[in-house]
Amino acid sequence: MAGTGGSHPVYLLDLSRLISRAGRVATGVDRVERAYLDHLLTLDTPLFGLVRTAYGFALLDRDGMTSLRERLAGRVAWGRADTLSRLRRGLSPARQQAEADVRRLAIARCLPARLTRMLARHVPPGGVYLNLGHANLTDRVLSAARQGARARIAVLIHDTIPLDYPQYQRAEVVARFGPMLRRVRARADWIICNSIQTAADVQRHMGAWGPVPERIVAHLGVDVPVPAPDWPRPAGFDPARPWFVTVGTIEPRKNHGFLLDLWDALARDGVQPMPQLLIYGSRGWMNDAVFARLDNDGIMGRDVFELSGLSDGQIAAALTGSAGLLFPSHAEGFGLPPAEAVGLGVPVICNDLAVYREILGDIPVYAKVDGIYPWQETILAVMAGEKGNRGSEADLPGWDAHFNTVLSKLV
Repeated sequence: MAGTGGSHPVYLLDLSRLISRAGRVATGVDRVERAYLDHLLTLDTPLFGLVRTAYGFALLDRDGMTSLRERLAGRVAWGRADTLSRLRRGLSPARQQAEADVRRLAIARCLPARLTRMLARHVPPGGVYLNLGHANLTDRVLSAARQGARARIAVLIHDTIPLDYPQYQRAEVVARFGPMLRRVRARADWIICNSIQTAADVQRHMGAWGPVPERIVAHLGVDVPVPAPDWPRPAGFDPARPWFVTVGTIEPRKNHGFLLDLWDALARDGVQPMPQLLIYGSRGWMNDAVFARLDNDGIMGRDVFELSGLSDGQIAAALTGSAGLLFPSHAEGFGLPPAEAVGLGVPVICNDLAVYREILGDIPVYAKVDGIYPWQETILAVMAGEKGNRGSEADLPGWDAHFNTVLSKLV
């Protein structure tokens, strides 16, 4: 059985998302795709990687995927952009290099119309096509996997937030998500869900459209980052004062405006010592009012600091010295930052979401985001040592359990 030491099927792993995001800070979804790449490369099984590039599709064998992993991990530098990449408008320099290397490493390439033929020629039949990143889930790809590779299809759904909370998403994301989910329902053999909450959401949406494929619930593994020896302190930061950290793209769902309101209230109340807030994350979308406050509010550079581009190790180092992680997000499919903070032994204060209780139990301090007063009281209690549990890596789900659950089903 797959994942239990017996024989394994052929795996065709879609790596399109990772290549499309080359050179950018890895998101939680990116990390899941990387974890599958790392794990499948340890198995004694036929393995292929599929990448959608700006010019069509590329197919990699195990050697090519191993080389690609070294580049994604930063152990080998990306090669030079080739002529095709340089001629294509809209590609970042990092993506130009990544797509050029994919072409150099590929055992086969094709235009979109020939994808079925390419897979039929190079991929042994009877395997499993794995798509983990909500990317490249088109009718063409799903049909080619089924007809060309004679593969069954497993898709990981991370959440249904674009349908449940469209107010926090860009209009084009909402418009694409529903049809994508319909295609997955119609064509997939298995749907991998990262939580019981996500499985229930998938059933709720897909069940209205017809029979739902078998769902496999497997919590994601949490890779606790190793803190770096040091991290860059922003100008005006006072290491003698306590600080809290929030991590994530600055977009409406993450609720940064709530934290800015909270810090304004703490400053008005003259709290002493006045805590500092470190906001780690790149700026996202539909958040102009928050961006304006980050640029102009008087608390910026004094009590609140915005940083981006830090490594996981640097963020972990800032977290381990902090009073806690704050995570007032309106909705999550899994929520890796609170889990990673728990693994680092850092107190977590988060919105009272069912998925956090499912994965982290009673370790976080839960506070609803319908008002800032409970959060203000909780932060003061954590600073005083009266609240705030400290977890450990032992409290977290691991990748071994995830893969044992998932791969034992894909037979």
